[in-house]
Amino acid sequence: MKMKKLYVLFLAFAVLACGNAQDAKSLYTKQEVMITMRDGIKLHTTIYSPKDTSKKYPILMSRTPYSCSPYGPDKFKEKIGPNFTMMQEGNIVVYQDVRGRWNSEGVYDNMRPFNPKKKRKDIDEASDTYDTIDWLVKHVDNNNGKVGVWGISYPGFYSTYSLLSGHKALKAVSPQAPIGDFYFDDFHHNGAYLLSYWRATAVFGYEKNKPTKESWYSFPELGSEDQYQFFLDAGPLSNLDKYYENNVFWEQLKTHPDYDEFWQKRGIIQHLENVKPAVMVVGGWFDAEDLYGPLNTYANLEKRSENYNTIVMGPWSHGDWSRNKKRQAIGNVYFGDDISKFFQEEIETKFFNHFLKGDSKDKPALPEAYMFDTGVKKWETFDTWPPQNTTKETYSLQRNERLGQLATREYSYQEFVSDPKKPVPYSEDIKMVFTPRKYMTDDQRFAARRPDVLVFETEALENPITLAGDIMAKLKVSTTGTAADWIVKVIDVYPADHPDYEETQAYLKMGNYHQMVRSEVMRGRYRNDFSKPEPFVPNEVTSVNIPLQDVFHTFKKGHKIQIQVQSTWFPYIDLNPQTFVDNIFEAKPEDFQKQTHRVYNTSQIEFTVLK
Repeated sequence: MKMKKLYVLFLAFAVLACGNAQDAKSLYTKQEVMITMRDGIKLHTTIYSPKDTSKKYPILMSRTPYSCSPYGPDKFKEKIGPNFTMMQEGNIVVYQDVRGRWNSEGVYDNMRPFNPKKKRKDIDEASDTYDTIDWLVKHVDNNNGKVGVWGISYPGFYSTYSLLSGHKALKAVSPQAPIGDFYFDDFHHNGAYLLSYWRATAVFGYEKNKPTKESWYSFPELGSEDQYQFFLDAGPLSNLDKYYENNVFWEQLKTHPDYDEFWQKRGIIQHLENVKPAVMVVGGWFDAEDLYGPLNTYANLEKRSENYNTIVMGPWSHGDWSRNKKRQAIGNVYFGDDISKFFQEEIETKFFNHFLKGDSKDKPALPEAYMFDTGVKKWETFDTWPPQNTTKETYSLQRNERLGQLATREYSYQEFVSDPKKPVPYSEDIKMVFTPRKYMTDDQRFAARRPDVLVFETEALENPITLAGDIMAKLKVSTTGTAADWIVKVIDVYPADHPDYEETQAYLKMGNYHQMVRSEVMRGRYRNDFSKPEPFVPNEVTSVNIPLQDVFHTFKKGHKIQIQVQSTWFPYIDLNPQTFVDNIFEAKPEDFQKQTHRVYNTSQIEFTVLK
């Protein structure tokens, strides 16, 4: 993919497409200002105000590292605000380039740490948000004194950060696909480095020394459209250094492989206490980039704040809810029509209108949790999430590829050879992706048929089973080496007569489709502590617990529940040498060794089941 196309894709997080939308230019006036922060740094801010000045409007703001382009008072976005309905209704919509990005001054700090003990001129993203809101409510005509903040992905992180600003005018915030902790979102999962995000390093790692309206960074030219083969040929991670000379973020990734103080202080969710504004957290069940963030943002607010807090999770990949697409599908799997339209009109608009235009002392007519069941493909509402009427059910990984609730007393295991030279692909697709998405519902038959992937499966279900909450894989494993990754996938096996969808790839059939419902990796060195890596003792039975993110999925009658266990997932995650080294980013070719792994029948999968 060419550089320009990659750039456009990344800006899509901030410039949200809206098909057949009325031109914002006909409804709004535009001004661009530089707002001075408490330390003297000026941030570029674009303000769209309704041409109808007969009434006052709330301010809706999105702070972004991805640019508030197009720049220039006579150049307009086609669509502004969270959705088309809210643009039509009228709101003062504000976009801001965050500190150190694009046309703003200052130095950029990736996931800048929150400073709860700021002195007068100390800054962080909370103080920049406060100073911006304070200027807007005092200087923008026809505002009603109420401010809302929204954003998707990285702007979702800045939305969460706004909750710590403490400004009294901030009334409603919607973090959407927000990063919660960079060590568990985007670039790492449970200590494993997400090699599939390596190309995105260019966006965050090149510094600039002055405001600019043009891109100052470029993406590496790889000369290949085969992602798997490119990274396999590249070899150890250190061989990728040549593509990212002088890239600050790449250096940070390499020098901080563990969950040390550098990463710990960049987490935002641990600071979410005593929050006052109303919050609506939004996420996608199939968001390959930020699934940890929305679920943990909501959960932390529930535990430590008394504010109005609600969550919406739909059958979306990253940011799908902001797009106007008739048929909602992820890869080969179709979920229904107008799902994003329903969210925009019946959930998002109602949330912001209630707290910014109505009487915010009352609760809006929205449930605590709007959750989409990705198995029966319909919305459900709950008073709590996870629901109260659930129970934990344990399934054992039994011999003969059986997955069952009745544990066996026999002591057995299944083993496989894990070869770093022939890793298990995360997708059958041969292409170079910027960041992965489609694989979250991909057919897993190709993996089930490999000798280095263990399969455990129930009989066809006589009654439906609904999973509603977290999943915990409790593995008992051993390895002939001293290091290993462990990947667990939860799969819905369709009946043989299941019909195809419009979206089904030509070479596939939905009959016996192995749909991935949830998956996760644990880098084995962090099985006890993400801050303190430790080797395995060769051939010693060891516990490895892998928390999988929440699901809401009904396995229908006639379907099967399948578990797959493997140790490579390439190049979604990087290759584990399978011999213990201090830093995998510095591993040498000779460190990568073929090893034999065992999974014992005392291993279990704990589901949260809706009753």
